[in-house]
Amino acid sequence: MAARRIKLTVAYDGTHFHGWQKQHPPDEPPLRTAQEVLEKAVREVVREPVSVHGASRTDSGVHARGQVAAFESGTAIEVERLPAAISSRLPDDIRVMSAEEVSPEFNVIGDVEAKGYRYQVAWGRREAQDRPLFDRHWVTWVPYNLNLADMQQAADDLTGSHDFASFTRLNHGRESTVRCVQACQVVPDADRALHIDVEGEGFLWNMVRIIAGTLVDIGAGRRSADSIPEILRQCDRAAAGPTMPPEGLCLQWIRYGPPGCGRQRQLADARAKGD
Repeated sequence: MAARRIKLTVAYDGTHFHGWQKQHPPDEPPLRTAQEVLEKAVREVVREPVSVHGASRTDSGVHARGQVAAFESGTAIEVERLPAAISSRLPDDIRVMSAEEVSPEFNVIGDVEAKGYRYQVAWGRREAQDRPLFDRHWVTWVPYNLNLADMQQAADDLTGSHDFASFTRLNHGRESTVRCVQACQVVPDADRALHIDVEGEGFLWNMVRIIAGTLVDIGAGRRSADSIPEILRQCDRAAAGPTMPPEGLCLQWIRYGPPGCGRQRQLADARAKGD
């Protein structure tokens, strides 16, 4: 049977994973990653040495509800059966939520149109008994109160196409630090909690966690609500807030556009930086 390209939607609790991407340190056993675990299960189901590639390289401790992965296989197994078959061979902190056959031209990275991340924060939790317990691997806490209106004002200034050099880790390895944030919302939850939803075409290393740290700084009054334009202008990591812990971050969804749309965006980013 001719090889088919299969697209998977995958969810995982990132607590005990060293991120998504496979990591094989020299002279040491491979680290436990979501890609490694998933690929092993897929190979057992299709009985081929396939390679599974993901759309987003989440870091250690970061979760996913809507990671997307793809592989090619000549298996005759009906695509509707793959989620259950693969998940039955996975540990209990990762699941295949859905599967579909896609065009051979489908590019799991290059055709991404937008991604949505959510960062969850519990705030004003000064007493130990008020801190997150059962959801502690999914929610970051801060002891001080936050002004959500100031945070949203600042979040609005992050939307649009900007050079986000101030909002990425040093030695990030990308030719261009220009990115387009399509939406950034600070949403109150019950009982002194909030989540920050960030939607964009693509993100730099630690970008969402630094956005969250900067907005929390603003909410705590350590920075002004109108400080974002100047932080962006400086293109200096030291100008922005701290990198928040990975536990509060989750990849919520990935949306795809027509083939090649991601490559067009990458070229536009390069032109914007003069590369």
